[in-house]
Amino acid sequence: MKIFKMNPKNPDMDLISEAIDIMADGGVILYPTDTVYGLGANIFNNDAVERIYTIKNRDQSKPLSVLVENMESLELIADLNKSSREIIEKWLPGPFTFILNKKKIVSPYVSASAKVGVRIPDYKIARLLASLFPITTTSANLTNEDTLSNPQDILKQIGDDIDLVIDVGDLNNAKPSTVIDLSSSKPTLIRNGFNSNDVDFSFLQSD
Repeated sequence: MKIFKMNPKNPDMDLISEAIDIMADGGVILYPTDTVYGLGANIFNNDAVERIYTIKNRDQSKPLSVLVENMESLELIADLNKSSREIIEKWLPGPFTFILNKKKIVSPYVSASAKVGVRIPDYKIARLLASLFPITTTSANLTNEDTLSNPQDILKQIGDDIDLVIDVGDLNNAKPSTVIDLSSSKPTLIRNGFNSNDVDFSFLQSD
């Protein structure tokens, strides 16, 4: 297991490239986002995606969300209509996961349903890591255990079956993204997670 210390405001591009290479070869990384540390793998490598489930002790019937670099990448994996596009363009990049109808390119290993959760974090390192292919984004914790905010504590909880750790220190936050379902005509708030107090959720229905 490699550990890269990194400045989130000035990422080392050589190390970012190495992290991408590791995922391209089927590796799993631990990386920071604008909410919590996540577990990343190339979504097109089913073996790597299965490792995420094993590391988290997660039921494979539960989907993993996908992190993309930008809107162009998002449209490769999910369907957008005018309404969902307007909402997403308003709130992303940011600490939100939007559930959309997925395209066939997304493997059932990532999501066995017709939907997929998608993120574009407001965090440079995370977006750079997804610059060549979309990656998984799921909190780096064991299922039903606490979500921790620094790599040392995370590794004590989940074990060391990680190929690379990108360590930016303590994120001082243990609250995951807010999840909003845009896959039907009525947007639905699924999880109220990390967000600014001034976010207006008036357009949402209660789950």
